[in-house]
Amino acid sequence: MTKASLSKRIKRHVIGRIRPYFAATAPGHETLCHGELADLGLAITDACEVVGGVEFNGRLQDCYLANLHLRTANRVLMRVHQFQATGFRQFEKAVAGIPWELYLPAKTSPKILVTTKHCRLYHSAAVGERLLKSISKHATADASEREYQTAISIEQKIFVRGADDRFTVSIDSSGDHLHKRGLKKHAGRAPLRETIAAAALLLAGYRGSEPVIDPMCGSGTFSMEAALIAQNIPPGWYRQFAFMQWPSFRPSQWEYLKREAENHFTPTRAPLIFASDKDPAACRRLEKNATDSRLADIIQVSNRDFFEFRPRDLTDQTGLVAINPPYGRRLENRSQSERLFMKICSRLKQAYTGWKVILISPNKQLAKQVPLKLEVHPISHGGLKPVLMVGSIS
Repeated sequence: MTKASLSKRIKRHVIGRIRPYFAATAPGHETLCHGELADLGLAITDACEVVGGVEFNGRLQDCYLANLHLRTANRVLMRVHQFQATGFRQFEKAVAGIPWELYLPAKTSPKILVTTKHCRLYHSAAVGERLLKSISKHATADASEREYQTAISIEQKIFVRGADDRFTVSIDSSGDHLHKRGLKKHAGRAPLRETIAAAALLLAGYRGSEPVIDPMCGSGTFSMEAALIAQNIPPGWYRQFAFMQWPSFRPSQWEYLKREAENHFTPTRAPLIFASDKDPAACRRLEKNATDSRLADIIQVSNRDFFEFRPRDLTDQTGLVAINPPYGRRLENRSQSERLFMKICSRLKQAYTGWKVILISPNKQLAKQVPLKLEVHPISHGGLKPVLMVGSIS
């Protein structure tokens, strides 16, 4: 097959075609992600919340924009093929028909991730081996020997999900997990995932116009996410994506989409986000990250102890206070963590009346003791099961 003919097939079957996609989220964040997709005004159809994410139909450009703009999604998958299979012969025949040359570069190192539920083909390793064999047959079919030998091997995640003998094969358009914004070159211990922080900010009703106090900032996840929202900077602005290695990728189209996004930036010249920590090293790391990301104008960092200042020392407006207190690996033991948490609750009730609040509890039991009326949202973070709470302090 000539390059021209392959290019035409890619344009017809990948770039121009409406196809199914899946934006994967953390459990409980499906509605937030669905709302984000709706707010983007993408030319998508049939967006539907399912357990673990949002399914939608769209063009390749919509996949690019979803990766660039979604704050609560973990990754965006392109659905490649769906089929029924009760035996390996059926499975092999189905995947043999997938035109991998349209989706993957000439030299690819596939990383296949398989999950099955209620399937006769339940052996995930065997399923993965069959798919890998199919991909290998296509690897050089439409590339010259010179192209294949000189190409750099590119890792590409491919997901296979089987449920009730029906299989879905998807390719990952994101690459690194989308919580990796490309902002933190200097991170602290056990940082909160950016996708969780963004979800918390959205649940709390933050839209970027009110002050934010992040008084136990640590690595500054809440501060950085709030700064991006306040200035309307897409979360994917600073990073690369797996789709940039696909044969269908058009750099000029991507640059156009980024320029369109940049036209809607809302730069701020005065501090609106007040980050602090009693650890001077944490403050230095956040200052460096904010400066490197050109967010230093909106984020003011100071070395302070949460219990030794009041919000009016920073701003004369009420706004949002966001606290992810130390717990787990950041403290020596559970009792120390619980004492600190209850002390934080008392301080909030005493000094932050009229403020909206985001508060993360180390566990469900402790969340029940909070002397504030807050919405409760269980989350998973680093193998722990903390609880995210949002509301207002009255």
